[in-house]
Amino acid sequence: MTEAERILLDLLNIEALEVDLFRGTGSGGETPTRIFGGQVIAQALAAAYRTVEGRLCHSLHAYFIRAGDPSIPVVYQVDRARDGGSFTTRRVVAIQHGKQILNLSASFHVQDDGWDHQHPMPRVVAPDQLPTRNELRRQYLNRVPEKFHSELLRERPIEVSEIEPLDFLTPEKADDCHHLWFRMAAAAEADPVMQHLLLAYASDMDLLSSGLRPHGLSWLSGQVDGASLDHAIWFHAPMQFQNWHLYSMESPWTGQGRSFNRGSIYSEDGVLVASIAQEGLMRKRKQRH
Repeated sequence: MTEAERILLDLLNIEALEVDLFRGTGSGGETPTRIFGGQVIAQALAAAYRTVEGRLCHSLHAYFIRAGDPSIPVVYQVDRARDGGSFTTRRVVAIQHGKQILNLSASFHVQDDGWDHQHPMPRVVAPDQLPTRNELRRQYLNRVPEKFHSELLRERPIEVSEIEPLDFLTPEKADDCHHLWFRMAAAAEADPVMQHLLLAYASDMDLLSSGLRPHGLSWLSGQVDGASLDHAIWFHAPMQFQNWHLYSMESPWTGQGRSFNRGSIYSEDGVLVASIAQEGLMRKRKQRH
C-alpha cells in the first residue's frame, strides 16, 4: 500500500464523537487549498453508514454550501430520518466553523429481486494501452513555474489513465463526452461499504471539467470560476475498485454561469456499477485592475 492510499483510507475512517455525531479529517485529499468535494461526500456517506445495519446505499444527493477548510476537521451530524421495511433514509450535515458546508441525503435498500437491463459500456481504448496521468503530468514540468512542481509530482491514491486527454494549459475545443479509467490497488482489502466510499470520493474527479471542453477552457486559464454545487450518485451493482473502472462523462448543457454534467461508471467487464449527476459553477472570472 502506498502512503497516498493509506492517507485516503484514513480519511474515510471517521471518528465517532457521540451518538450520530462524527468527525473527519479535513486535509489530505485531492486539493490543498480547499477540501475536495468527493472527500466531504465520502465522509458524510461514511457517517450515514455508521448508523445503518445490513443495507447498502443505493442513492445519495448532496449540496455543497460552503468551501471546506482543510486546516480543521469536519463534524458530521446524522439525522435518522426513517428506518422502513425495505428502505432506510439518513440526512447528514457537515459542519465547520459552526456553519454547514454540505447537506447530504442517502437512501439504503435491502436486496430485492427484479428485472435487469443496462446500456452497454462504450468501446474505448484499454487502460494498459494508455499512459497514466502521473506520466502525463511530468511532461508539464518545463512549462510551469518551479513552485508548482511538487503539486504536479505529488503521489495520489487513485491511478488514472485518461482517454484523449486535453492539454490542461492550452486546451483546444473538444467534445463534451470524454472517458477515463481509474482504480485504487489498496481497495483489494475493502468491504462493500468502503468500496462505496472510495467510489463516492473518485466520482467527483474530472466530472466538472466536462463543461469546459466545448469551450476550450481550463481551470488554469484564469478565465473561469468554478465549484461543485451539488452531486448525486446511484449505486447499481457491487464493485471492486482495485480493478479498472471506466468513467464515461458528458456535459449536455452549460449556461447562466452553471454547467450540468453526468457520468456512468462501468467495471472493466462492462457492468454499469454507478451513475452520477452534478451541477457546477462555471462563470466568467471578473478581471481585476
